[in-house]
Amino acid sequence: MSEIRSDGAPSVRVLLAEDQGMVREALAALLGLEGDIDVVAQVGRGDEVVDAAIAQDVQVAVLDIEMPGMTGIEAAAELRKRRPQTKVVIATTFGRPGYLRRAMESGADAFLVKDAPAAELAEAIRRVLRGERVIDPVLAAAALAEGANPLTARERDVLAAAADGAVNADIARRLHLSEGTVRNYLSMAIQKTEARNRTEAVRIAREKGWL
Repeated sequence: MSEIRSDGAPSVRVLLAEDQGMVREALAALLGLEGDIDVVAQVGRGDEVVDAAIAQDVQVAVLDIEMPGMTGIEAAAELRKRRPQTKVVIATTFGRPGYLRRAMESGADAFLVKDAPAAELAEAIRRVLRGERVIDPVLAAAALAEGANPLTARERDVLAAAADGAVNADIARRLHLSEGTVRNYLSMAIQKTEARNRTEAVRIAREKGWL
C-alpha cells in the first residue's frame, strides 16, 4: 500500500524504469525525499514495465527510452493499451526532437531530459496526475522546427534491421519481406535522410530520434 502523507492523502505510486542501476537507485532516492511520492517499483528492462505497473497498481511510470527488451517509447504504447489509467513520464538523456514526437504519439504525458533537477521531475509527476501534459520547452521548440519524421513505419523497421550490418536477404527473412521490397525501403530511407548510404542513414535517423 502507499504511504500516507502528513495531510492524510496517499502518496503517488510511481514506477521507475531505467537500465542503469545506479542511476535508477539515485533517482528513486531523490524522489523518495518528496513527501508525496512513493517509488513502489523499479525495473531495468522495458518489457518488464507493464507487468510491474499492474502488479504494483502504479499511478505514474517514469521511463527511460533506451532499455533492453523494449524501448521506453514502446513500453509507453503498451502501457497505454493495457493500463491506460497509468500516466507516463519519459525522462531521457537523449533530448532529440524525433524522440519527443514518437513519445507523444505513443501516449506519453510528459517528456523531460535527465539533466533537469529532480524537483522538476517530481512536479511533472504531480502535473500529469492533474491531467496536464508536460514537455521540455526547448525540445518542444526544436520539434516544431525539425518537422515530422519523414520515415514511414516500415521504412523505420527496415532501417533499424539494417543497423547491425545485416544484408538484404537477412532483413527480408526477419521482416517477412522480399529482397526487392527491402531494397526499395532502404533506398527511400536513404533518400529521405539525405544520406549517402544505409550506414549514414541509420546514424542520421538515430541522431534525430527517428529510430
